[in-house]
Amino acid sequence: MKNTDPVNVVYRWTAHPGKLDELAAIYRDVTDAMQQNEPGAEAVQVYVSEADNALYVLDQFADANAVGFHLQTTAAAHFPQLLAVATPGPFFFLGDVPDELKQATEQMQLGAQFSIHAAGFDRRSETSA
Repeated sequence: MKNTDPVNVVYRWTAHPGKLDELAAIYRDVTDAMQQNEPGAEAVQVYVSEADNALYVLDQFADANAVGFHLQTTAAAHFPQLLAVATPGPFFFLGDVPDELKQATEQMQLGAQFSIHAAGFDRRSETSA
């Protein structure tokens, strides 16, 4: 894999007691900012689990550069608000992530784990002959 390959990030934010609605509201702002300002953010899906008092998120980025841009912009701008109402992690980075981005996630204390693509398919990208 190379740094121009897609990177998906799957993660959880666990809300502090009574803060799940506030966490979800902040994440609506996060997704709006990503949609408006991050062309390398190809898709974002946010799921609320009342049973877990948590948000589960799937971010799909065009490549590692798009992840880096996100961490420096939207993530950095919202991180203090998020930490005030929730605990981050774990974060699973799926794809080729360069060492400098791995180090950035360590500084953010995301409980990040990294893996590279091994196999799979995507029916959405298949074309018919």
